[in-house]
Amino acid sequence: MPRRGPRTTAPSAVPLLPHDEPVDLHALLSGSGPIELEIGPGRGMFLIARATVRPDVRLLGIEVRRKWAAVVDERLRRLGMVERARVVCDDARQLLPRLGPSGSVATIFLHFPDPWWKRRHAKRSVLSDALLDAATRLLGECGELFVQTDVPERAAAYEQALRLRPELEPAGDEGGSARLAANPYGARSNREKRVEADGLPVHRVRFRRVARPNPPQGRERAEN
Repeated sequence: MPRRGPRTTAPSAVPLLPHDEPVDLHALLSGSGPIELEIGPGRGMFLIARATVRPDVRLLGIEVRRKWAAVVDERLRRLGMVERARVVCDDARQLLPRLGPSGSVATIFLHFPDPWWKRRHAKRSVLSDALLDAATRLLGECGELFVQTDVPERAAAYEQALRLRPELEPAGDEGGSARLAANPYGARSNREKRVEADGLPVHRVRFRRVARPNPPQGRERAEN
């Protein structure tokens, strides 16, 4: 049976960003196309497929597992995509607050987060208040936050948490609904394919960033 990745990952091969420093997404990803983030890309199936079907898009994957961050980032390099598509090793809950500028991201993807789906593990949820604060700050006007899971209770909890955010509005198949029947992004994750192959339902939720209010204009100087 062929190996699916290295047994160990040399520290020099792990793609890391400067610790505790702000990160400019425009400097990290070349080009001028829309910026998209995937939290937890794992083996990179969705991210690589998305980069393939949307060559105009810039993508950043944030993967906490050193092995898969290194494997997928190197694969992007071999595919000639590394200038506009990267995977870095970090905890999204710690990295997102350091990313900028605000309003620069078009889409944020979370595919099947929170494998610890029992109630006692709720405190370990990736979709924490702090992460949502950072995500809504990063999303540009009409920017999308897309979450999918095969655990219906998790989908309901995600939708409830997102509906409490005045910066977000549901963007599902029907007006006022956040639910999507199908994945509209032209790429699927490894877990999504396996779940569908097993005949299980996938629960998809999408919200959009509402327009930011215009800043108050300064008072005009009185003419002398």
